[in-house]
Amino acid sequence: MKNLLSQAGIQINEQQPELVISVGGDGTLLSAFHRYSHLLNEVRFLGVHTGHLGFYTDWRDYELEELVASLQTTREQSVSYPLLDVRICYLNNKKAQHFFALNESTIKRANRTMVADVYIKNELFESFRGDGLAVSTPTGSTAYNKSIGGAVIHPSINAFQLAEIASLNNRVFRTLGSPMVIAQDEWIEIKLENTEDYLVTVDQLAITELNIQSVYYRIAKERIHFASYRHMHFWHRVKDSFIGEG
Repeated sequence: MKNLLSQAGIQINEQQPELVISVGGDGTLLSAFHRYSHLLNEVRFLGVHTGHLGFYTDWRDYELEELVASLQTTREQSVSYPLLDVRICYLNNKKAQHFFALNESTIKRANRTMVADVYIKNELFESFRGDGLAVSTPTGSTAYNKSIGGAVIHPSINAFQLAEIASLNNRVFRTLGSPMVIAQDEWIEIKLENTEDYLVTVDQLAITELNIQSVYYRIAKERIHFASYRHMHFWHRVKDSFIGEG
């Protein structure tokens, strides 16, 4: 790839790139996204898959010459996807942490039942007890969210999804028990019971800080932009990944 880019007169700039090319799989692209998440308004992403087709990769590793040739024709086309804005708040006035998620964020406890109150737009919706909660973007809806019974959402829908992970539902504890799709002008706050063994994930990042008080989720104002030199239809990706050709 580097040789082909050099031969085409395309410079490699790791500090201020216009285009980030990820070679690997969806996990590699997630890593690239978090590395350059501070440049979301300036950079586009492009994925090259070295295995089977991924959700964020439009090219295969044997198509590098065709890919580099396409980079020389036009650099203006792009498609954008929604991102999740994540803010983790702590007790004792510790400074909050802020992240963007391309796929999802989860909240779990290490060895005990998770207890949390779920607020939607500052109003209590339900008290949750179970293994945890997962919040996903539309593109992330095909990842962990799908495996726990969440819906697959087209990325043109600017919304996010909350799904329960093994919730406890009986005559004492009740939750909705179904995934919820939250509108772009709404937000969720998950207030946690005061314990020290919570694990919060943001894509492949793991946050194990003590004294987490609550986690806020909403659709970010920023979006991720993918170079659409040859962009595959979302439902084609879904069919190819989960159904195949039969």
